[in-house]
Amino acid sequence: MSLIWFLLIGLAAGWLAGQILKGSGFGTMGNLIIGVIGAFVGGLLFDLLGIVALGKLGNLISATVGAIVLLWLLGAIKKT
Repeated sequence: MSLIWFLLIGLAAGWLAGQILKGSGFGTMGNLIIGVIGAFVGGLLFDLLGIVALGKLGNLISATVGAIVLLWLLGAIKKT
């Protein structure tokens, strides 16, 4: 996947994760940055679980899952 697509999918995943986890986000810009990082996390999680994400939609789903996990972890750390 090209770098531009990776960044666009990561940004979209960050926005989606922010919408799904309302109230536990880090603002629009923070969620977008977390989405890009979450794309890495989602790819690692899917690889560990043996799940294959095909196409742009599959990449968006894995990136969104990674962003949700990352937002949840950061939210839990932020509360302590």
